[in-house]
Amino acid sequence: MEPDNFADAAVLPISSAAHLLGISVQTLRMYEREGLIIPHKKRSGQRAYSMKDVERVRCIRRAVNEDRVGIEGVRRVLALIPCWAIVGCPQQDRDACPAYTEASAPCWTFKHELNLCATRNCRVCDVYESLGDCQSIKSRLRDLLSAGGHTAEAGIGLSPHE
Repeated sequence: MEPDNFADAAVLPISSAAHLLGISVQTLRMYEREGLIIPHKKRSGQRAYSMKDVERVRCIRRAVNEDRVGIEGVRRVLALIPCWAIVGCPQQDRDACPAYTEASAPCWTFKHELNLCATRNCRVCDVYESLGDCQSIKSRLRDLLSAGGHTAEAGIGLSPHE
C-alpha cells in the first residue's frame, strides 16, 4: 500500500483512534456531531478512522487546547472555506446553498439538494479531503486568497455577498 493510500485507509476503530489521540470516544463522537470530522462508516455502522482523520483531530485539539479556540470557533473557521470555488459551483447553485449563504458550519454538514453537490460524497470531496491538517487549511486559504479571493469575478471570495 502506498503511503498516501495508507494515510486515507480507514484502519482504526473509534476506540483505537481515541487512544492514539489521548481523548475519549465521546470526544470523537462530539467532533463528528459538531461537523468537524466525517469518520468512515463500515457497513455495520461502526466508525473507522484513517491516519489523515487522526491528523485532522490533532489540528482541532491544538486549536482548542493551545490556541484557546472553542469548538464553535473551529466550526466557523471551517465554514469560511469557499467550497463553491473549490468544486466550481455555478452561481444558481450557490444562491440556494446554505454553505454559500451562511457562515455557520462547514459545507459538508449541510444536506445538499438540487445542486452540484447533491450526488457527491462529502467524505471524499476535495473540500473535505484537502483540509486534512492545520497546514493544509492555512495553505488552501492562502492559495485561494492569492488567486483573487477578494474579487467577485474570481468566484472565490470568502464572503458570498462580495
